[in-house]
Amino acid sequence: MITISNLTISYKKDQDVINSLNLSLDTSLIHGIVGLNGAGKTTLLNSLYGLKKPNEGIIQVDNKKINKKEVSYLVTENFFYSNITGREYLSLFKNKAFETEKWNKLFSLPLDSVVDGYSTGMKKKLALLGILKQDKPLMILDEPFNGLDIETCRIIRMVLLRLKEKNKTIIITSHIIETLTNLCDYIHYLDKGKIKYSKDKEGFSEFEREVFEKIEHENIELINELIEYST
Repeated sequence: MITISNLTISYKKDQDVINSLNLSLDTSLIHGIVGLNGAGKTTLLNSLYGLKKPNEGIIQVDNKKINKKEVSYLVTENFFYSNITGREYLSLFKNKAFETEKWNKLFSLPLDSVVDGYSTGMKKKLALLGILKQDKPLMILDEPFNGLDIETCRIIRMVLLRLKEKNKTIIITSHIIETLTNLCDYIHYLDKGKIKYSKDKEGFSEFEREVFEKIEHENIELINELIEYST
């Protein structure tokens, strides 16, 4: 069990991005974190990985402080050293059991070419290979489907489901709700720095309806006004 208790994080005084957040996540499952822009998703993930120290609160795994060595983290914008090849990048992660060539059959990357010449999607696939090679029990994936084609998105979904069967715990964000409802065991809605509610698979349809209704309710008047004015 991953337990987040009274987590508060701020970048400016008296302006909390995460506000007394409480959340419990069962392990060996896939958890989706959803929220509108500015809800605090990336800040929460950064805190889970240890990149952002909270002002207050604690994060534990099985009643022990979370250990960064047991966590892999795919950030939204991937960083690669200049003039490094894909193969050299993967060599930074030590795992003798990882069969690079077999895994790359899924992604068809030119591993001996310099990453600077990769497309956005190719860089994302390389970063994902790095995460897979680390083989950590907890995987945090921030927008892993960004920039990927339909085939690769489907392959990643298949891989993540198999990893769950191997008792990996996966925390994932996506701005495309359908990618999460087709993948996750639970979805947790983050709103203004707090988890507003959590839904299991049976509640996913209700979750989609509530999110879309909220977006439409907050914007319909302005859209109607703009359309009326423009015509």
